[in-house]
Amino acid sequence: MVYNNYPWPKAPSDKNKQAVETKAQQVLDARAAFPESSLADLYDPLTMPPQLAKAHQALDKAVDLCYRPQAFTNETARIEFLFDLYNEYTMPLLKKGKHTK
Repeated sequence: MVYNNYPWPKAPSDKNKQAVETKAQQVLDARAAFPESSLADLYDPLTMPPQLAKAHQALDKAVDLCYRPQAFTNETARIEFLFDLYNEYTMPLLKKGKHTK
């Protein structure tokens, strides 16, 4: 569900898509290692299990590689890139929606 909030990468390779799938499963596997913990417990920044944090870092890297080959230097760069891509995708829709008089 989280991925619905982001513009889809332009042309992720099959290799990159498979890497995301594999890394996402590793996140789920890391969560499953703590069956007595709620999501709130697992994602508490002070007590998040290290293996879950590492799994998320690996997933983030795999997702980033679907967008571009070089790593983002920081969160701001990632967000700016995603907003620019969103604008690129939606601009044609806005142009089509304008009515001329």
